[in-house]
Amino acid sequence: MGLPRMSIQSPPTLLELAGRSLLSNKSRAILDLEDLPIELFPPLFVEAFSRGHTEVLKKMVHTWPFTCLPLGALMRQPQPDMLRVALDGLDMLLAQQDRPRRWKLQVLDLRRAPRNFWRTWSGAVVDACSPEDIKKNQALKLDPATAAKLPLKIFIDLCLTEGPLDEFLTLLFLWVTQRRDRLHLCCNRLKIFGKPIGHARKVLRLLQLDSVQKVEVHCTWVPSTLAAYAPFLGQMKNLRKLLVSQVRVPAHTSPEEQEWLLAQLTLQFLRMDCLRKFCVDAVLLLEGHLEQVLRHLKTPLEALSITNCPLSDSDWNYLSQCPNTSQLRHLDLRGIKLTNFSLGPLQILLEMVAATLKSLDLEACEITDSQLQAILPALSCCSQLRILCFFGNRISMSVLRDLLLHTARLSQLSIELYPALLESYDAQGTEDSTQDSSSFDPVDLSQTEKAILALEDLPIQLLPPLFMEAFNRRHTEVLKKMVQAWPFTRLPLGALMNTL
Repeated sequence: MGLPRMSIQSPPTLLELAGRSLLSNKSRAILDLEDLPIELFPPLFVEAFSRGHTEVLKKMVHTWPFTCLPLGALMRQPQPDMLRVALDGLDMLLAQQDRPRRWKLQVLDLRRAPRNFWRTWSGAVVDACSPEDIKKNQALKLDPATAAKLPLKIFIDLCLTEGPLDEFLTLLFLWVTQRRDRLHLCCNRLKIFGKPIGHARKVLRLLQLDSVQKVEVHCTWVPSTLAAYAPFLGQMKNLRKLLVSQVRVPAHTSPEEQEWLLAQLTLQFLRMDCLRKFCVDAVLLLEGHLEQVLRHLKTPLEALSITNCPLSDSDWNYLSQCPNTSQLRHLDLRGIKLTNFSLGPLQILLEMVAATLKSLDLEACEITDSQLQAILPALSCCSQLRILCFFGNRISMSVLRDLLLHTARLSQLSIELYPALLESYDAQGTEDSTQDSSSFDPVDLSQTEKAILALEDLPIQLLPPLFMEAFNRRHTEVLKKMVQAWPFTRLPLGALMNTL
């Protein structure tokens, strides 16, 4: 009979044991905080939080000896009770004329972080508390009088929906509203889902808008609503990413009104010095106005995503002419119907960003064989390309071979998504699982041994189509030899498994 399995857990550290011992007597713990070694604060706070020792927590917030208290990292979900304890501790601090001797708190961070964040963070704090580091950084520290004049900052990531605010946010916003002259509510990431209602605008007025770095708006908005919220965007001068989706144009909207409404949004771009990622999805207002939107951007974009939007000829042609698209790292054009467009502008754009482009998404663009062949030379020059998505387009096996041949030399390419081949569709346009792709026979593999012997002398450009044919016909010995003799830096085997 075997021995029962025992779960192996790391033993508690000496700091954790000391914290538990101190918490066994709450009154003593509160009294001893002023003289507690600084390295004991993080583990003691975690222990008090997990055990629900609210009075100890309140006092610890009041005497916190670091500039930041990352409270949100301890919450798997919003905990209004624990937030109330922290805010009570801050109230004690704000009410005092003379701050605690070791007080340094400047930031209450309510953003979520990985579960091991506190262990990593507290270890870094302890290291930074060595005598050498303390002496080294003394010149950078603010004296208590100066620090007390700085507004306290509260950081939070927000997701606003159509429904009412939950208890956690209601408590926080009420508390902030009553103390606005002494603190700043900061938000790096802001998401809005559903139609905006009254509280969304009130929340935006509470925020320190220059702290916002990423905004995502996932709503079915009419242009007038977007225009009403545009002034808030103009105050987000440090915004790095803007995503807007589902903007509809009512049938009664005149062209002049559309121009005016769009101008309310694009003029705000002139105030954004840091915008690097611009994403629009299903924004019907964009058609015929892409130049008006992009020309107001002040800095070159790293990422441009225009998906599921109707575009005019002038929109498509401007993509390669816009100076702000010359350094793109990511280009996403999913769902843009390109069948009736010349891909010349895309070819020019790919040539322009060949040294920087890392991902290209052309999913469901209805690109034809001839269009794809036109951009292959430019695509093969994108030396930094790592992700290529061509899923959802109907192309033939011969063109897929050309595509693989051109991309085989892209050593950074690691993720490739290709569609079912054109030959696999029946007359009704649906995929035909009974179609025998072995009927496409550009390479003679009838003599396996001869094929193996000929590999060494085979022209390099024939190896990709030969590999595809051998893979399709399950010529395992040929495949094995081809892997050994493969002359390219990358073998995209997964692409064949998705397509053949």
